[in-house]
Amino acid sequence: MQQSAVPELAHTHTRPIHWLATATALAGVVALSSILQPDAATAAQAAGRDSKTAQATAPAPDPADVDFPIECGPVKAVVVKKASGDLDGDGSPETIAVVHCDAPMGTPPDGLYVLTTAADTGKPRVVATLVDPKDRTIVSDIAVQDGAVLGTLLGYSSSDVPRCCPDVKDSAKWQWKNGTFERSKPSAARSV
Repeated sequence: MQQSAVPELAHTHTRPIHWLATATALAGVVALSSILQPDAATAAQAAGRDSKTAQATAPAPDPADVDFPIECGPVKAVVVKKASGDLDGDGSPETIAVVHCDAPMGTPPDGLYVLTTAADTGKPRVVATLVDPKDRTIVSDIAVQDGAVLGTLLGYSSSDVPRCCPDVKDSAKWQWKNGTFERSKPSAARSV
């Protein structure tokens, strides 16, 4: 084995001068980066923005601020699921909310509501009921996709089925057409 003329790994011993050189280089990089900044943004807002563009940045209505049309007696109504998206093509998002009474026992029926922001007050309000709690249906899943509301509904095949255990499952799709939410033909309901 041949020996090196230079002591092995002589460059790996740090000395104060190495730390000073590293600190000086780092300070130079920081100082240079504070001097060399990118130019300020020069994009301008287009003149005459229409209301659709202005509304596109509006947040979706918050269901916590809404009085839902559901009778709960001594218990309160609770929002159990929600989804948001532009359902009517106006550029501002709507919120879909699944609401039921906060019952201490059993499986309370759900209501499925569409919320929008009122133009005059800026407060959220219910504009449509897609599933009425009186229908004794449970909304197990919702989504907004391509401007449509998609839902999975659970129900009962007869009045003899206990209310804890829905035995029918159905899919539903609602879309805004001609000034109203139209439900497409439901798929064939099947037993759970």
